[in-house]
Amino acid sequence: MTWVLNNLPAIASYLLAHVSQAVPAILATLLLAIPIARLTQWLGPLRGILVSGASLLYAIPSLALFVILPVVLGTGIRDTLNVVVALTLYGLALMVPTTVDALDAVDQRVLDAATAMGMGPLRRFATVELPLAGPAIVAGLRVVTVSTVSLTTVGAVLGVRSLGWLFTDGFQRGITVEILVGILATALLAVTLDALVVLCGRVLLPWTRSTHAREEATV
Repeated sequence: MTWVLNNLPAIASYLLAHVSQAVPAILATLLLAIPIARLTQWLGPLRGILVSGASLLYAIPSLALFVILPVVLGTGIRDTLNVVVALTLYGLALMVPTTVDALDAVDQRVLDAATAMGMGPLRRFATVELPLAGPAIVAGLRVVTVSTVSLTTVGAVLGVRSLGWLFTDGFQRGITVEILVGILATALLAVTLDALVVLCGRVLLPWTRSTHAREEATV
């Protein structure tokens, strides 16, 4: 406890750095996954290749990707932009297949009814397909959120500040408390951001709350 109290400013700075890398990557994943998933639905025979290719991104070793990206982006190896881009790619690997499945699951009869009411493709997508696919997309985003918070620690190996620094520094100096604080802080951050995603989902998709309430009443 003494170590924690003596190092609170450093822990807070690592936490802030961690959040500044993880949150933009999570938001970029969500914003990119929806149009990519929609495009994937239109590609016909190439759809399977794109979905499988997105999933294979997750198979790329994180350290290798962090080393390659500076060459591609023209940035320094310790630039936080590398971490944000890498985390976004890993997020898309999880989010694109989930979003495609969520959009596929929308009842075709509902879409036909919307078309019969005179809705154009863009309006139908924004007001019918996306809201109906929303709960599954939120579920996928929760997985991406927890995964992204965890992966952000890898950047510390290359010298990018985050809660991962508590792991590497604690290991090098033999301070077990520092390592435990890093693990606990990372886990708490993941739980907090996951709760925020759930809260935002309930605010943006209020009809899911009534569905859950009916299910609980039935049970």
